Amino acid sequence: MSDELVDIVDADNTVIGSAFKKEAHEKGLLHRCVVAEIRDSQGRWLLVKQASDRQDAGQYVSPVGGHVQAGESEDDALRREADEEVGLQGDFEFSFVGRIIFDRHIIGRHENHFFALYEISSDVQPHLNEESESYKYFTEDEIRTALRERPQILGHAFHFVLKAFYPQLLA
Repeated sequence: MSDELVDIVDADNTVIGSAFKKEAHEKGLLHRCVVAEIRDSQGRWLLVKQASDRQDAGQYVSPVGGHVQAGESEDDALRREADEEVGLQGDFEFSFVGRIIFDRHIIGRHENHFFALYEISSDVQPHLNEESESYKYFTEDEIRTALRERPQILGHAFHFVLKAFYPQLLA
């Protein structure tokens, strides 16, 4: 985990300071992260299986997710993270979905993140970095089945995003 500088924000997403990411996680300081769901032209969801040293090891999660650096816009962070995590470069279509606070304790740290959720439409052939071990495309029916029959294959953060922004998939 590189120790990048992040903006510390309040519950209204107003910057109130800055800290290194490690300190933010040690102290549970609220800071910004971008998360993106990628759907292809067939409507399938691209999910990545997290590497063994990650928060949701061995589970499928949103393919793009990462910290917004201090002074960086969320849109710029989205573009940077999409390139780093799935190799999506240049101009691509995305839309903002919403924001929500995701607060949890995991692998010895306190992740108090202000998620900015996006959707990306792309048929990109993913080029994964070391944070993910594989990827898979899921139809909405396959996501519903996984939630019902094998919820443990999906990471906690992905469950949280679905509940907050895609409740129709929980039915």
